Amino acid sequence: MDAAQQETTARARELQRNWYGEPLGALFRRLIDDLGLNQARLAGVLGLSAPMLSQLMSGQRAKIGNPAVVQRVQLLQELAGQVADGSVSAAEATDRMDEIKKSQGGSVLTNTSHSTMSSGAPTVKRVVREIQSLLRSVAAAGDIIDAADALAPTHPELAEFLRVYGAGRTADAVAHYEAHQN
Repeated sequence: MDAAQQETTARARELQRNWYGEPLGALFRRLIDDLGLNQARLAGVLGLSAPMLSQLMSGQRAKIGNPAVVQRVQLLQELAGQVADGSVSAAEATDRMDEIKKSQGGSVLTNTSHSTMSSGAPTVKRVVREIQSLLRSVAAAGDIIDAADALAPTHPELAEFLRVYGAGRTADAVAHYEAHQN
C-alpha cells in the first residue's frame, strides 16, 4: 500500500470513528468473534455483499450507504452484548440473526451499553476486546510488536501488555487480564 492509499484508509477509518463510534473493521471483527460468524455470514445478515463488507472493514470505503444495514449493525451489537452476558443462548442468537436479516430501518448507530452485563458490570472478555480494539485502531500488529520490542529492555511489563493485547489472541489477553487483577 502506498502513502496515498494509507492516507485515504486512515481518513476513512477516522470518518468511521466519527460516524459509528469506532472503525468498522474493529466493530465487525468484534461481531464476528462474539457471535461466532464468518465474514460471509455477517455480510449476509447485514445485507451487504462480501466485497462491500471487506471494503468497509479495510477502510477502502468509509460509509454504509443503506440505512437498513446501519440498523442491522446496531441490532447485532445489541445481540452480541446479550450473548456475552448470557441472557441469549447461541441457538436463540441464530434465530435472532435471521430476524435481523429481514429488518428495515434507521440510519444512525447509537452508542449502546453493549459492553456491560445486565448488572452493569463489564465482562472480562468485553473489557479485553475493548482494549484490543483501541490498540488495533491506533496501530497495526507489526507496529505494536516493534513498539513492544523497543520498550522491552526498560519497561518489560508494558512491552508484555502491548504484545498480549495489541497483537495476541483474545483468550491469551483474557488470561493476562485475570492474572493481573488484585
